[in-house]
Amino acid sequence: MNRRAAQRGVALLLVLWACTLLAVLLGGYAVLARTQAMQTRYQFAQTRAHYAAEAGVMRAVYAVQDPVAQRRWVGDGRVYPFRFDDAAVSITVTDEGGKVDLNAATPEMLKGLFRAEGLDDAAAGKLATNVVTWRSLPIIGTDTMRDSAAYVAAGRDYGPRHGPFASLQELQLVLGMTPALYQRVEPDLTLWSGLALPDPNTASPLVLSAIPGLDPQQLQAIKATREQNSRAAAPAIGGGITHSIRAEAVLADGARAVIRATIRFQVGGMGAQPYKVLRWQEGDVE
Repeated sequence: MNRRAAQRGVALLLVLWACTLLAVLLGGYAVLARTQAMQTRYQFAQTRAHYAAEAGVMRAVYAVQDPVAQRRWVGDGRVYPFRFDDAAVSITVTDEGGKVDLNAATPEMLKGLFRAEGLDDAAAGKLATNVVTWRSLPIIGTDTMRDSAAYVAAGRDYGPRHGPFASLQELQLVLGMTPALYQRVEPDLTLWSGLALPDPNTASPLVLSAIPGLDPQQLQAIKATREQNSRAAAPAIGGGITHSIRAEAVLADGARAVIRATIRFQVGGMGAQPYKVLRWQEGDVE
């Protein structure tokens, strides 16, 4: 009798252990299923936000060239709100003509920009010279050797490119450019305007203050005209062909996506591509 009771006790213990193991397995599976469901919802929300941001870019592409002047968007950095399904999209359009072109700006313009960003006159002038040296064709002889020697003396294992900047990020390689300064000047730089001086009608306040040759009266007149245009029904500025667009989409659940694109509009015949994408970046990190 005792032996049978012992056997029943062992059997009951095994059943309890089996039930416990099964409960653990089911609990783990439930946690895994819940985690996967959350990941799926997150990915779905991010995908929706991404396409809403893309829709914002496409909306801007059309609005900048809208045939009705009263509806046309201006490339001066103002924010245009846009609804796409349940996403709130904020769009800014910046005419690249209002920025400082790394490959075309005059040394005086570069110096003015760096000085406006806090460098003293001597440091701003030196950095502007280094930028011009980097982008200029090489001069065979001692000048080229001297340029490379300056980089070597500063601990760099390279010298100036002696050719046009291929990207804005390349500016960080120029002697005298610091990460902090680059972060400040990058929003006001371009590779795509081809202008020696920025267009004052679409330049940012900082770039506007850095344009050489503008006296206080001229600056005040430009600002007054821009303020008047900002209130006008029909925009009168921002007629460039290359624009940077930033579209940020936010869903009701907080999902967020940002797309930055640089678009060049092209004039062509029937069937021609209406614009060319010069840059496409997802996220705000440069």
